[in-house]
Amino acid sequence: MANIVIENRVWFNEANQSQWFLVPGVIVLVMTLIGALMTSLVIAREWERGTFEALFATPVRPGEILLSKTIPYFIMGMLGLALSVIGSQLLFGVPLRGSLWLLVLVSSLYLLVALGIGLVISSVTKSQFLANQLTFLVTFPPAIMLSGFIFDIRSMPIGPQIVTHILPARYFVSSLQTLFLAGDVWAVILPDSAVLAVMAAILMRIAIKSTRKTIG
Repeated sequence: MANIVIENRVWFNEANQSQWFLVPGVIVLVMTLIGALMTSLVIAREWERGTFEALFATPVRPGEILLSKTIPYFIMGMLGLALSVIGSQLLFGVPLRGSLWLLVLVSSLYLLVALGIGLVISSVTKSQFLANQLTFLVTFPPAIMLSGFIFDIRSMPIGPQIVTHILPARYFVSSLQTLFLAGDVWAVILPDSAVLAVMAAILMRIAIKSTRKTIG
């Protein structure tokens, strides 16, 4: 009878290197910094300087105002994504087994969510300091602690696991780790992208409504 030898094989992180698992999650922090924190200061700064009233006197619509504030930071966010992906390949050797265009699409959805969070908080608070502090509290700690970036969600108590379902960073981290280490796994990418798209639409709608109220 032939001897049977059992060998362990790691499916995706076969190099067993922690940076392969952590570096994709760092992209979440970069996108959150550019999308939420920087955008949260935009409208609040306009209110503090008193220049927002000048925009109200023009025929421009609230959606157009928000669009003008969003486009520059969206471009900055995508440039940050490009630098992060290049750095992950050249500096850390993390493989990108999924489609680059799919990575860009999912990242764009998360960036829109982050921009929406920043715009909503900025429209409501009308204070740079308060907007900055509130945005940091709402986005950064959850993105680090409850997204699966550092701690596996499956190992968390049931309470935090339930909370993670309302955090956009959870779905982005899941998609990033899948795209980098596993490839185009549609069973993961499609649900995550759908949730991010719904979140982005809701937040942008709230931001427009908040700006319209201030106009009235």
